[in-house]
Amino acid sequence: MILKSLSLLNYKNFDSKSFEFDSKINCIVGNNGIGKTNVLDAIYHLSFGKSYFNPVATQNIKYGEDFFVVNGEYNKEDKNEKIVVSLKRGQKKVIKRNAKAYEKFSEHIGFLPLVIISPADRNLIIEGSDTRRKFIDSVISQSDKSYLSHLINYNKILAQRNALLKYFALNHTFNADTLEVYNNQLTEYGTLIFEKRDAFLKEFIPIFKERYEAISNGNEVVDLVYHSHLFEDDLNSLLQHALNKDKALQYTSVGIHKDDLHFNIEEHPIKKFGSQGQQKSFLIALKLAQFDFIKAHSGVNPILLLDDIFDKLDEQRVSQIIKLVDDENFGQLFISDTHAERTENAVKQVHQSYEIFKL
Repeated sequence: MILKSLSLLNYKNFDSKSFEFDSKINCIVGNNGIGKTNVLDAIYHLSFGKSYFNPVATQNIKYGEDFFVVNGEYNKEDKNEKIVVSLKRGQKKVIKRNAKAYEKFSEHIGFLPLVIISPADRNLIIEGSDTRRKFIDSVISQSDKSYLSHLINYNKILAQRNALLKYFALNHTFNADTLEVYNNQLTEYGTLIFEKRDAFLKEFIPIFKERYEAISNGNEVVDLVYHSHLFEDDLNSLLQHALNKDKALQYTSVGIHKDDLHFNIEEHPIKKFGSQGQQKSFLIALKLAQFDFIKAHSGVNPILLLDDIFDKLDEQRVSQIIKLVDDENFGQLFISDTHAERTENAVKQVHQSYEIFKL
């Protein structure tokens, strides 16, 4: 799968900009604040229908303008595919594939597999469990449509159960039968999600460890540990046992929405015990493992976006990463960097065609 061209209209800091890309390596270089990351984010937008960096959709419209349009032309399995994402203030975002609008954005997820590696990934280490759950969900969803559907249903029912608990507290009432309906539905979807997360991580963790070993030359031992209430008991029993607590808190305190993934180095949390270089290597290994997993399950080489990843890495680790992507196993690659010379020297080590775009 190849992104052949990209055009932006009123997107972030761009009023109008077009690119024709190389089928292998594309380097977007320039000073800070010039919009390098925005180009990569536009490519991400075409795959996921949203920005990687700014969840507020209207804030991706250029200041002073009323709309944005991101237009990408792809070659996938020898077919031309045109994807357009557009948003007008006061209206709903529209995603079109070959001039036909999607009814549900979820139908588009996984059609253009993509992995981004960015300094913003550090949130996976420093933020709460919600960020790490979203990472797991995004990887599985790109190759499993039913998973995304189960997740949407679970979250909808969870919101309804929480609203019911608040209603009970506010009106000093309680109805066990109504609550049981929600418990049964949460159990059904929650169990399916837990089983898929567990199966995913059993496959994913060895791939991740292998990637980290290659980047670090095997100098450190790392691990990912999956934590879920559902390892302790089935979800229906957990909900019954937590009933008094949930009534007091007015929200659902147990379930797969509380799952977490612990990041360890030498059996300690990497957040506290890992250096900046080790944390960055950890995150890059995590994302390269994501690439491997998606490719294995979709049969397509995902597009790989490397946003400013050379910063805070020593030359040896940069060299290891470049060697990893000098491989026919990788498809199209987009790199952003402030140092044009550093980027060019790095990609010259790779035996692939490349294009450098100076902003």
